[in-house]
Amino acid sequence: NTKENTFERKQEKLPKQWEQRWEEQNNMNQKKELRLRRRRRIRSEIAGTPRRPRLAVFRSNAGLYVQLIDDTKGMTIASVRAKGNNRAVALALGREIAQKAKEKKITSVVFDRGGFRYGQVLKTLADTARGCGLTF
Repeated sequence: NTKENTFERKQEKLPKQWEQRWEEQNNMNQKKELRLRRRRRIRSEIAGTPRRPRLAVFRSNAGLYVQLIDDTKGMTIASVRAKGNNRAVALALGREIAQKAKEKKITSVVFDRGGFRYGQVLKTLADTARGCGLTF
């Protein structure tokens, strides 16, 4: 009986803590699910070809990743990444991916924002890539 009472008392104390944690986790999962829905919707409309590859962008808390992808072969043509997730990093990545594209004789791409908002960081990256010679 003593063990059961202790367990019941612990159960009464935990729900508020666990409920708060569950709500936070659920909110993060909702944000991720919404981004993935946007990503699928965008990807249903665009595709990369050898002459006009897809410029795919991924943002994490740790850094930015940019790839030129040929969807017909399922191959990555070029990729760059950098630690940090700010406009200065986006400027450097935009220049670097445009330079790699020029080396591969690619002048036109399809921009894939990957479900992320097209603001500040992505806009800076896109504008820099355009300024360095890529068209999209």
